[in-house]
Amino acid sequence: MLTFRVRQTGRMLAAPKLVPGDRVAILSPAFAAPAVAPALHEQALHRLEELTGLIPVEYPTTRLLGAPPEARAADVNAAFADPGIRAILATIGGDDQILVVPHLDPALPVADPKPFVGYSDNTNILNWLWSLGVRGYYGGSTAVHLGPGPGVDDIHLRSLRALLLDGESLAITEPGESEDVGRRWDDSRALTEFGDRTPTEEWTWAGPAKRVEGRTWGGCLEVIDGLALADRLPAADELTGAILLLETSEERPSAGWVARWLRGLGERGILSAVSGVVVARPPVSDFEFHPSAEEAAALRAAQRDAVLDQVARYNPDAVVCIGVPFGHTRPQWILPYGGTMVVDGAARTIVAEY
Repeated sequence: MLTFRVRQTGRMLAAPKLVPGDRVAILSPAFAAPAVAPALHEQALHRLEELTGLIPVEYPTTRLLGAPPEARAADVNAAFADPGIRAILATIGGDDQILVVPHLDPALPVADPKPFVGYSDNTNILNWLWSLGVRGYYGGSTAVHLGPGPGVDDIHLRSLRALLLDGESLAITEPGESEDVGRRWDDSRALTEFGDRTPTEEWTWAGPAKRVEGRTWGGCLEVIDGLALADRLPAADELTGAILLLETSEERPSAGWVARWLRGLGERGILSAVSGVVVARPPVSDFEFHPSAEEAAALRAAQRDAVLDQVARYNPDAVVCIGVPFGHTRPQWILPYGGTMVVDGAARTIVAEY
């Protein structure tokens, strides 16, 4: 099934907020994490229902490892087609969702918009929805942010409830600590303990001291790279005045790769079109690589400087903020994708509209 693109003008389509008792789809349109971490998945579903009053509904491929793209797409289509499903939450990201999108039915989310919540490889579906004029949300994972640890982080729960139930505006703040990875899923402590958390650095602000407001677009740079090769990115003029959200994954790309990707966005005209750039605090460690505090700070600083250099080259008038806790980090804010954010370089604040 072919996708189609509508030119982005005016407001994005969004559904009414949910009420307790509504049903939400829990899907694995990329990797089926529940198949390898069933206890974490069950804990995530219990917490979701307990903390929101919403009823999780699984689909045939939610726990099915190696499901073909067509089958995963069929579940996404079924969730959008069912009027009794009022939101869709991805269990985690992955690396091949680009194969799923061509099998999605574009008429379904346009006819019945509902929040799609995910990040990382879910940039594929979020970008597809954006092209249709349907708002989504960047962040959230049952396998990473709802299931593991002693509970759900405050900023994650606040943004999850805001996008699903409350519909409020939230100031995006710094919780002061962060982990790149939690406990391994096969470690029983994953159900009760966070990962090793470290203090965070202050956000870096650059560009003019002014307030900008715009509709968000962006995602994981490694996925945006693939979308560009597949010619699925929006045209630069569709992003005029937008707030660009950028982050990198647990694959820990070097600052050099980040600079190359940003140059590509610059040459495409995207960097010069946007009014603001918000970049996540990047993961710089994993289960095997454990840098010292000084080494971790240097890796983050190198990526920060790569972003600052390239944005300044293509758009010195953009308001830039680097280090925001979204994307591949925990605690994590879920941010609007196609919704409105205000980035204030004078007050040094970020406000998201849910």
